[in-house]
Amino acid sequence: MFKITTYSPQYKTDMHHCFLSAREAIEPKETTPKLRDDLLDIQKHYFDKNDMFWLAINEEDRVIGMLGTSTVSATDMWLKRLYIKPSEKRQGIASVLLATAEDYAKAKGIKTIHTRFKDSYTEAAHFYPAKGFIEAERIDSLRHLIKKVI
Repeated sequence: MFKITTYSPQYKTDMHHCFLSAREAIEPKETTPKLRDDLLDIQKHYFDKNDMFWLAINEEDRVIGMLGTSTVSATDMWLKRLYIKPSEKRQGIASVLLATAEDYAKAKGIKTIHTRFKDSYTEAAHFYPAKGFIEAERIDSLRHLIKKVI
């Protein structure tokens, strides 16, 4: 079992661990995953911009997934940082986080949700189309997918 909750600073260190372990699992072993600026200050990069950042928390009160939003216009929103802890994958966590973001988008009047990922992210390449996203463009090794919110 897990619950979805809005980010709280008490989970900062555990969220960083979740992110780093998820990135390490999908990036080539020669690279060392690094924390991104937005993950160092969720308040500034998400909440102060009227966006959201959710965490999936397990029964032991540990972060097992995350997802943020970045609203770029009155009708368009990007998904950011959808990561699931490798040991917790295939339990529906990403689907519930995505549904939470879609409900949020609908409530804000967003019409299109965007996401972007590298070709090498094979799980994302399967997950997003299965959830109704379609490819809008591909630039070099980056895929840009969109989903219309109804």
